[in-house]
Formats: sequence, structure tokens, C-alpha cells
Amino acid sequence: MTHLTVRNVPSELAEALMAEKTRRGGSLNATVIDLLRRALGVAPDASYDNGLARHAGDWSEADLQEFEANTGMFQQVDEELWR
Repeated sequence: MTHLTVRNVPSELAEALMAEKTRRGGSLNATVIDLLRRALGVAPDASYDNGLARHAGDWSEADLQEFEANTGMFQQVDEELWR
């Protein structure tokens, strides 16, 4: 097992690492190792899953048309609000 020392860690990165450590409830060392493994693609479960892949390709053409009809108003600009 190799030991590494990282110097001059920017404060915002150190704060983010500490927040992630707290969120995970583990050690800082374990958190950093897991983050590095995932970032470099060498983690046992390195594939990232945001949970959205199961929805890909589910919409029919009718679903798309309904969605666009129901959200079309978001494309309109209220000129009064932009004066």
C-alpha cells in the first residue's frame, strides 16, 4: 500500500472534502480514496448512475407532443416584466 501526501490543498476543496466526509459518515481517507477511484474510473462500481437512464427512450411521440403542448407557455416572454 502506498502512502501519499497532498500539499497546498485549496481551502474550498478542503471544505468540500470535509463536507463530503460528513455526508458519508466515514473517514476523510476513505472518502478521498473513493472519490479518486470513481474519478479515475478504477472503482469496482466506477460507472456513474444518476438514476435517469431507466427513463431514456420511454416517451412515445404522443408523450412528447403532450409535453411540448403543456410547456409551450414557458417559451413566451412577458414584455411587461422585461421593461
